[in-house]
Amino acid sequence: MTMKEIGAAIELGQRGEREGALAALAGLWADTDQPLLRCAIAHAAADLQDDPRDELTWDLRALDAAAAIRDDDVAAAGMPGTTAAMLPSLHLNVGEDYRKLGDLDAARRHQELGTAATPGLPDDGYGRMIRGGLKRLSERLATRAHSCRGEDQDPGAR
Repeated sequence: MTMKEIGAAIELGQRGEREGALAALAGLWADTDQPLLRCAIAHAAADLQDDPRDELTWDLRALDAAAAIRDDDVAAAGMPGTTAAMLPSLHLNVGEDYRKLGDLDAARRHQELGTAATPGLPDDGYGRMIRGGLKRLSERLATRAHSCRGEDQDPGAR
């Protein structure tokens, strides 16, 4: 299996053939134990989910697989960067999933882990996009926590 096969499955999803893309990704997932490929498959499968719980399941699979990826694997696949450059994005995705599900503590933990990993990001458009996403997640979490505290207050105390 190659990244090209994963890319073909992703293209199906981009063309609106979601079920075909999910089936292809599930087949690819079953056919490999290579961490880099499993990370890419899970990352792509998460993006195709309707239910945030299913999205979280796949994003956690991607994050778990990333823990076993070596920089040599990344280079051998012809990908730019390092394993460390993947972590901020993966944590951002997991944090967003938890936010959608209302688990603000878990969302905040992954936002913080993603932010802590940003030194591994390149200083380019991709790096700026991920840093910006982590910042927006932090802001949404702060706003949500603030509004939740406000809802718990006695209306007469305002």
